[in-house]
Amino acid sequence: MARDVDATLPGAGEGVKALSPALAARFDGVRARLEALAGSPPQVLLLEGATADERYAVALWWAARLNCREASAPCLACPACVQVTGGMHRDVFLFDGREGNISIDSVREVRSILGEPPRGDGYRVIVFAEAQSLGEAAANALLKSLEEPRPGTSFLLLAPQRERLLPTLVSRGWVLTLPWPRPMDAPAETVTPWLDALAAFCGSGRGWFEKTGVRGAVDADLATAVVLACERALLAALSGEADAGDGGHAPSPMATHPLTAFFSRLGPEGMAQVDALLAHCSESLALRPSPVTPPMVLDWLAAHLFGLARSRRKSPAAAR
Repeated sequence: MARDVDATLPGAGEGVKALSPALAARFDGVRARLEALAGSPPQVLLLEGATADERYAVALWWAARLNCREASAPCLACPACVQVTGGMHRDVFLFDGREGNISIDSVREVRSILGEPPRGDGYRVIVFAEAQSLGEAAANALLKSLEEPRPGTSFLLLAPQRERLLPTLVSRGWVLTLPWPRPMDAPAETVTPWLDALAAFCGSGRGWFEKTGVRGAVDADLATAVVLACERALLAALSGEADAGDGGHAPSPMATHPLTAFFSRLGPEGMAQVDALLAHCSESLALRPSPVTPPMVLDWLAAHLFGLARSRRKSPAAAR
């Protein structure tokens, strides 16, 4: 359901902490671009990249910027800013995909919100956190609201990658790419052989099932660690570390791994599919009790990654 920010995390006492990631130096360029848009805010703004918490922090900063009346907006000290960061602003609404799928009934509540003018002197800000949780019917219902002019209203769609959303939603707004997180931690020694085997399987289709088929070889902790390491490899690919240096910074330990190179070759759409596969694996492993065994989860992941590799090899673009 639609709810004021105070009904979800962060609580009033944690508001400034939730916004603080947006104030980090690595987001200086993001804030500068948003400042340039603040004079005439786009009705729809899509934030991709970074982490879920960082995307949400930037959304809070934007809501404060559009509602702060001080010269140095957002001042983070006036009543409007305090209400936004503390989760008490009556013109800031959140549809939270972090809690599960965003249903069509929830999206229909947008129309009741839009039927009234903003209650304050600034903008009404409607945030769809983890908007990839919108089902197709919910996304199409939202699209109808986005297509109509809504003076005084700013929609924010937050997602790991724009490719996770319906193209029609993406086409309705401005896309701002936030800095990708840097996967600095190296995988544990016990995980590295599994990553090597997975990368080899993506190329040859051989050797993986023999490895996972050994009795007791894969437990829940190992499977979770392998999925996490794959997520780090994906982040390294998304940040471009597999193809070039990273602005003078030391590359992450995953930057040169064959799995990172494989993800990079898949391109944006392919990496979006990998992101969805890894999210599904994480959810399956987190279930207690789980309806599937850890080896089944890793086998499912390997089979789908190999399918992506085959699709790429058969595509005309890959052949050129």
